[in-house]
Amino acid sequence: MPSPEPGVIDPKPVADRLREIRARIAAAARRAGRDPAGITLVAVSKTREADEIRAAVAAGQLDFGENYAQELAAKREALADLPQLRWHMIGHLQRNKAKLLVPGIHVLQTIDSPKLIEVVERRLAEHDACLEVLIQVDVAGEEQKSGAPPEEVPVLVAAIRACPHLRLRGLMVIPPFTAGAEESRPYFRALRELGAELAPREGERELSMGMSDTFEVAVEEGATIVRVGTAIFGER
Repeated sequence: MPSPEPGVIDPKPVADRLREIRARIAAAARRAGRDPAGITLVAVSKTREADEIRAAVAAGQLDFGENYAQELAAKREALADLPQLRWHMIGHLQRNKAKLLVPGIHVLQTIDSPKLIEVVERRLAEHDACLEVLIQVDVAGEEQKSGAPPEEVPVLVAAIRACPHLRLRGLMVIPPFTAGAEESRPYFRALRELGAELAPREGERELSMGMSDTFEVAVEEGATIVRVGTAIFGER
């Protein structure tokens, strides 16, 4: 096979990594007695070039996650010829940046306050659009991290359900960055238990948890969405 031209991303490493990640997700699901088809892999494309994303798309990946509003908006424009992509905002969204993404993204995983709900709903209403959202929960009680305390989540659930342009899909968590796979397990379990306590309606049972180093444990604990970047694209 000829080498790729200079400046062009070779799709094979990304394709190989995606294949391995999907196999590991499936194995973790089987260990937990779950159907691997019920788990969505979101490729975290933060700081990655458009060509790297195209390489992942060529390998069948359609869901991509970004941490920063400006970067997501720029990539969405650069990849506008791929309308099948589903863009997830997985970083904290400042209210004054909502206009960059809403409408236009498919999933906002980081709802964490009534004020953000109000801003996003207002933007969507102006454009007669709808958006799937997850509530980010700070189960670890980290003051420096975004996310709603568990005790505030029921209020956010009610507020989202009252918005005609928002579609509540579930909960999201980011464990402490210092926690390894097994150290993250209690946080994943806590999110799963909180989700069950909320008596979710049909379509509200998504649990977004687990990243490159922890996604297998997250799947074992009930994750339906995993967010994987480095393990797919390699070190930055």
